[in-house]
Parts: sequence; structure tokens; C-alpha cells
Amino acid sequence: MMLIEQTTVPAAALPVLPFKDHLRLGTGFADDGLQDSVLEQLLRASMAAIEARTGKVLISRDFLWSLTGWREPDQQALPVAPVTAITAVSTFDRLGDETLIDASRYVLQRDDHRPRLVSTGACLPDIPPGGLAEIGFQAGFGAAWGDIPADLLQAVFLLGAHYYENRNETAPAGSAMPFGVNALIARYRTVRILGGGAS
Repeated sequence: MMLIEQTTVPAAALPVLPFKDHLRLGTGFADDGLQDSVLEQLLRASMAAIEARTGKVLISRDFLWSLTGWREPDQQALPVAPVTAITAVSTFDRLGDETLIDASRYVLQRDDHRPRLVSTGACLPDIPPGGLAEIGFQAGFGAAWGDIPADLLQAVFLLGAHYYENRNETAPAGSAMPFGVNALIARYRTVRILGGGAS
């Protein structure tokens, strides 16, 4: 299975100025914007780390997920949440020939933790032997920073500040994820069963 992020978070959606305030950086100087690119990178890094820990997509993006078999004949749990739309489902044979699946054959079952692609009939389309299926979908809490739940916003800022304060460290110092961040994201983490597969 492979999950590909097809679009990235636009720079305009990142709260660089509020993050500066959180860090209590000085303002009113000629070089106020000197660290903006560094702060943007820190925000992106902290968002990526929190998304990896929680399985939740913060800012809306497009994804493409490929897999070689369905977990269940009539439905398939998706790897991240919240999913807002299924944009396409295709199957490919071993030679790479594509069959686009009609959208009437499936629906999105929304769920805060484990959204699913669900067949409208008896089962999902057959995946050819040696082939794969690709699911295109949109996921995220929203397109704007303010669409993200407040506790996850705070977690991003706390982790970003941790990265900022330790940006020159060459060896790990204590926990890789600060306790405060872990506490804020705890309720968003998905419990995985069946050997870590999509259940």
C-alpha cells in the first residue's frame, strides 16, 4: 500500500505571524521577515509529525492511495481522516491498463477516525490478479488554519516551538514528542488492530 500526497499545504494557509507571537519574537525591526522561511519549515514539520501520530490531516489536501487487495469484500477503511470526498476509484491490471470505476458503485462513509469506501452493491470491484486499486480522495479539517480543532492547533504551535528552541541540537534531548503535545493529540490517535492494518 502506498499513500501519495498530491497537493501540499499552501504557504498562505500557514499561521507564520501567530506563530511568531507564540514564540514571543521581537517585532518592529528591519529584519522582521528574516526568519519567516524557517518558521514556515518548522510549522510544516510539526504538522507532519502530528499528522503521522494521529492519522488526521490538518489542512485539506488531495491524496492517492494504492493497494493490492481489499480488507473486506464490501468496504475498505481509508488510511487517514477526516475524508471529505472520494474523487475517483480505479483498478489496474498487471500490465497497467486502467479501469475507472463508476461513482454509483461506491460511497464514502464518513467517520472522525476511520472513514470507509463502501460498495453500494454486494462487493467492491474486483482487483485483477497482480494488479492494484487506486483511490483518490480529499482529506482534512478544512482549507484554512481556523478550521482545525483548537487543541491540534495548540499542539502544532507547541511542537513547532520545541523544534525552534532545539534547532541546533545534534543529539536527542529527552522525549522526541513533548508531553504537552502528546496530551493534546491523545484523543485523536486511532487504535490500530489486526497487525496495524486498516481495520
